[in-house]
Amino acid sequence: MSTKKILAVGINLASEDVTYCSFDTNISLLDWDIILFRPDISSFLSYADSYQGKHSLNDSSSFRLKERSEHWRREINDAVQSGKTVVIYLPDLLQVYVDSGNRTYSGTGRNQRTTRLVDLYDNYRCIPAVLGPVGAKGTSIKLSTKGADVIAGYWKEFAKDSNYEVILTAKDIPSCLLTQNGDKAVGAIYRSKSSNGALVLLPNIDFYADEFFEQGEDEGEDEPEWSDIAQQFAERLIGSIVSLDKALKSTGEVTPEPAWAKSPDYELDLERQVHAELLQLEVQLEKLQRSKEELIERLKSVGTIRDLLFEKGKQLEYAIIGALKLLGFTASPYKDSESEFDVVFEAAEGRLIGEAEGKDSKAINVDKLRQLVMNIHEDLQRESVDKPAKGVLFGNAYRLSPLGERQSSFTEKCLSAASTSSTALVSTPDLFQVAHYLSNTPDEGYATKCRLAMTIGVGLITFPLPPTSDDSENLIIASDER
Repeated sequence: MSTKKILAVGINLASEDVTYCSFDTNISLLDWDIILFRPDISSFLSYADSYQGKHSLNDSSSFRLKERSEHWRREINDAVQSGKTVVIYLPDLLQVYVDSGNRTYSGTGRNQRTTRLVDLYDNYRCIPAVLGPVGAKGTSIKLSTKGADVIAGYWKEFAKDSNYEVILTAKDIPSCLLTQNGDKAVGAIYRSKSSNGALVLLPNIDFYADEFFEQGEDEGEDEPEWSDIAQQFAERLIGSIVSLDKALKSTGEVTPEPAWAKSPDYELDLERQVHAELLQLEVQLEKLQRSKEELIERLKSVGTIRDLLFEKGKQLEYAIIGALKLLGFTASPYKDSESEFDVVFEAAEGRLIGEAEGKDSKAINVDKLRQLVMNIHEDLQRESVDKPAKGVLFGNAYRLSPLGERQSSFTEKCLSAASTSSTALVSTPDLFQVAHYLSNTPDEGYATKCRLAMTIGVGLITFPLPPTSDDSENLIIASDER
């Protein structure tokens, strides 16, 4: 077992000696001795659109991808400067279009045309080095004649398992591995000037080869298990990486600056100037960070209605309340010493009580309908209430499945009971479509129709379709095509 603390980001190994995390996290690297890293952004592409033959991310996914990339760029740089060894396996160059945040507008009213400006982005943006990666695949690789001694042991063990998927074309690449023909850099070692940390770039390895998996012994088990071959591979890799770390430390040892040498008596004028510039930059960064945090909080707030598509419990209740307010209702939860209702809402069209339910992989059943009927009777017993409120059951069925794959939101028994009790049934994804339109286009006439649909309707509510519009949104490359 390795005495080194090893983290693998975007790489899963059949070993308990390595901790795994995905690319789409914000963990710090400073708690680890060795970091294995693979810039895998595939999780961002599940529901991406297509533009000019490449994936195109929406504004939310674009923000998250850029935020994660900047996080890893900063963390990798800090880890290396702190004396850590970071090994990055170089996968295929994956380019995507991301929202630039800029828009142009033409036309007016319902004929207004919105153009969303996008930038080209790639999975190598998270690496804190100028690499100039160009997609090229091959397996014929050799050690560089200069500066590759430290990696020779690793390469002897894993040359046959490695293949390059990019070549590095930037100037002054400290290459350690080259193509057999043309001497193009496909691996490099960047050493810290202030510590014995190092950033090691290596050709890719297939970490999920077919022979690494086998079916579990338990009957009906769907998830494959790691094979003996996978465990042997992981053991070999960890041993080689630990040896590489040791070699890097022994050949790149830097004496830490003693405290007495940091005295102002020995500080150079140019150092003072740079320190002053750094201080000014830190002040600017602090202001930008505060602005960023405020915008993130605003983003969370304005995006809560999207919880209507996938949430349950209190988060679903908050999203319903937000959507009802967009429809023109006054809405809030109710709680006193005797009663607690998910939401009470009213407008000129009437007063209603709502009960919310989310199901992971089932339709909403009649149980919640019984609870709603009890709530209406409890509400009527209050002195301030003169007549029964209209009951509305909000259901988010099959909430973890994409909308196109979901079945009916309510069971047949629930539908039948709702008709008998004059209760309205509202599918929260349907409510989202209404709230989505009204959040973008304030329309009192349409909102009134939707309020009437709930206050008058019985059984499953079908909201009127939003008014048709010629509004459209196009994509163009912000930097090249404007």
